[in-house]
Formats: sequence, structure tokens, C-alpha cells
Amino acid sequence: MTNAALMIPGTMNIGIVVLLGIGIVFAGLICIVILCVLMGKVVRLLEKKEEPAAPAPAAPAAAPVAAPAAIPNRQELVAAISCCLAEELGTDVSAIRIVSLKKL
Repeated sequence: MTNAALMIPGTMNIGIVVLLGIGIVFAGLICIVILCVLMGKVVRLLEKKEEPAAPAPAAPAAAPVAAPAAIPNRQELVAAISCCLAEELGTDVSAIRIVSLKKL
């Protein structure tokens, strides 16, 4: 029996359907790439038109930052952080060692 004998009248060959589907997907992807490239060029052209004539003045120098204040109740803070970490990690509090604290 040949493939033609197995086809039901009025239906398409499966290979043709697969090739059409893949072709449509790649055609759509190519269109998206082309649109992205074109939009990038348009944005670059618009940015060139909006360039300021004179550079902006420099910001004044920042005041020196004061030294960080000592952390009150440091042991309580370390205990609270250890407890939160142990709960999140699912371990025992005694297994956690906090080496240093740094204010961000």
C-alpha cells in the first residue's frame, strides 16, 4: 500500500502540516527580529535629536559621611538574626555562627 492509498480524502499530508507550522513559526521569529532592529534604529535617531546643547553643571561635593554609630543591644540583634536565619534555612540556631555585621 502506498501513502496515497492511506490518506483520507479531504485531509492534508502530516509532513506538509509540520513543514507549514515550522515555516510559519520561523517567519514570525524573523519578523520579530526585523521589528526589533528597526525599533532600535528609531530610538537611536530620537536620542540623537534630543541631545542637550550644553552639558549639565556638575553636582556639588557631598558632605563627608559620619562614622556609623555603634549598634545598641548588639547581642540581641545577633540573636534575632540567627533565629530568623535558622527558621528560614530549617536548621538549629546553635548551628549558625554570625561572624560580622555590616550596616548597608
